[in-house]
Amino acid sequence: MIFLSIVSIYGYVASCTHKDVVPPQEATPVPIITRDDAVLLPGTMTAGDTTQWKLDKVHSSVLWSTAYVGAAGLLTGRFNQFGIHEVKDVEMLQYAVTGQPLKDTSWAFYESDPSKTYITGYVQINQSNTGEPGRDAGCNVRGMSTVPIITGVQNLQPVNLAKIKSTKVEFDPYTNDYIVTMDLTWHSYWDTIPGGKVNPDLPPSSQKTIHGIAARLKYIPKATVTPATGTPYSVFGLQLTFQFNCRDFDIQSTSIADVIDMECNMNFNNK
Repeated sequence: MIFLSIVSIYGYVASCTHKDVVPPQEATPVPIITRDDAVLLPGTMTAGDTTQWKLDKVHSSVLWSTAYVGAAGLLTGRFNQFGIHEVKDVEMLQYAVTGQPLKDTSWAFYESDPSKTYITGYVQINQSNTGEPGRDAGCNVRGMSTVPIITGVQNLQPVNLAKIKSTKVEFDPYTNDYIVTMDLTWHSYWDTIPGGKVNPDLPPSSQKTIHGIAARLKYIPKATVTPATGTPYSVFGLQLTFQFNCRDFDIQSTSIADVIDMECNMNFNNK
């Protein structure tokens, strides 16, 4: 009995002695970052030149989403017309074409040297497509202070254009991604003519630029596609995601939240 008592007391004391000891923590895993040295450039986008990469617009997309104010769900949509081109002032015109009016050549990607990587692009605001024609041709046009679509015309006028332009691209130290700093340019809601209507003839100087928007760029590495017929070719992808505050551009709609989420999925091939 004496022996059992001594053992019990020792066990109690030992348990009390170690009750405040913090168990060892597992070390935070070090991220595994793997980058090659791919250099991907558009050149002049000459068909058949496998060294020149072309935007595969059919398999690319520019998507947007924002909270519907007063409800739990999201409003979502896409832009049917977009491009990767630095639209100069003299190019802000209406083009009587159905395809891309300007070449998608304003980009470059250097996997191991982000200081040489850049991207510049645009969307046509009136080409926002939510899947609801009444909304797209109605409140979306009014709420985003743009103009209706004209069949057979690509409208790159200042009143209908939003543009992005990267100013810095850096490695993300924690992932294989890249951190992009960029400018976003759009015109102001208040650029109207008497009667509160949008002025369709706004000059380029009417556009407003917000600097220093943060974005994330993800690279989907090259892969080879072997079609059932024809010559094999290569593909790769870039995904750019960012947010912006639409109130910075004087958007007054009370149906949408302040913050708009953007996702640009760009697929390229070397056909």
